[in-house]
Amino acid sequence: MKSRELIELEEKFGAHNYFPLDVVIERGEGVWLYDVHGNKYLDFLSAYSAVNQGHCHPRLVAKIKEQGGKLTLTSRAFRNDQLPLLCKELCELTGFDKVLPMNSGAEAVETAIKAMRKWGYTVKGVEKDRAEIMVFHNNFHGRTTTIVGFSTEQQYQQGFGPFTPGFSLVPYGDINAAKKAFTRNTVAVLVEPVQGEGGINVPPAGYLEDLQELCRQNHALLIVDEIQTGLGRCGRLFAYQYEDVRPDGVIIGKALSGGFYPVSAFLASDEVMGVFHPGDHGSTFGGNPLACAISREALRILVDENLAARAAESGAYLLSRLASIQSRHIKEVRGKGLLIGVELEADAGGARRYCEALAQAGLLCKETHENVVRFAPPLTIDKETLDWAFVRIKGVLENL
Repeated sequence: MKSRELIELEEKFGAHNYFPLDVVIERGEGVWLYDVHGNKYLDFLSAYSAVNQGHCHPRLVAKIKEQGGKLTLTSRAFRNDQLPLLCKELCELTGFDKVLPMNSGAEAVETAIKAMRKWGYTVKGVEKDRAEIMVFHNNFHGRTTTIVGFSTEQQYQQGFGPFTPGFSLVPYGDINAAKKAFTRNTVAVLVEPVQGEGGINVPPAGYLEDLQELCRQNHALLIVDEIQTGLGRCGRLFAYQYEDVRPDGVIIGKALSGGFYPVSAFLASDEVMGVFHPGDHGSTFGGNPLACAISREALRILVDENLAARAAESGAYLLSRLASIQSRHIKEVRGKGLLIGVELEADAGGARRYCEALAQAGLLCKETHENVVRFAPPLTIDKETLDWAFVRIKGVLENL
């Protein structure tokens, strides 16, 4: 079917909760995507960082076929042979004590929220139902009603209340504001080391270290959401590793499956994960053998192909090139590794039209908020392809 027919079908029968670019993708290979008409595009979004390993990585294709022909689901009523190996390999790779696997990123965040609260009651000794979790302006941790309840994006909340109490909102990057917001009921701080959906916001150097010290002084947990920033995206295995920080827990997802399957996890210390007992929490699909087998291979690819280091090198190169663009529409270029945002001036006409023009030029990216264009190609991208992309980005930003 032609793209227009498919778009019309989606508009008629699908819920209108997204506003995608009108490109209908049929297949992908590495950093490239192809639409139903055979047109070729460079992927500069990576499914919001879920495809760090590139599209349809041959090793992941082979693994999903192998495991898919053996065993896909047992539920957690029974044990399977893949979950113990994934837990062991994740702990050895990251240094955390325990893993709790889930499916979507939002589920992993909800899991972490449960852990933070129960730790606050059973370990810190906060009075029943009085626990508070500190979160930050422009945060994005998912779309459940609890999570959107502590968003500062009005659209995410409109029409979905009432919301779950127990969250205190603080300006991102302002350690003094965080200090003032701490109370004896604050059980944890939940933070993104770089805000992705919020506009690729990078906090001041030392901010995470200061947050960690604040948590230690107040007997609270530091929990880092690395769903989008982790697993190599920002040039380290985790973005928090740019500072001397050891969080009590980390939330991961997206690239944990290389784009093949919804897989997420909460990683934490024994003390934090010890609050969960049989029956406290669960998921039919969480930790299933297909998900675990895919995740194990996705992690091996990240290590074997040195993708974090490649992202650091490629990201620095792309940032420097983008900073050279002379356009009155550009307010700021910022990012870490291959998570980069170009913020446009308020009079630039919005980021959407730039993304549409780039799509016409063969490069697919997406706006975040009204005035930021997000660039996040697969970590497998090479310098020659980055140069190809830069020519098109420069042309659009300087001439549109």
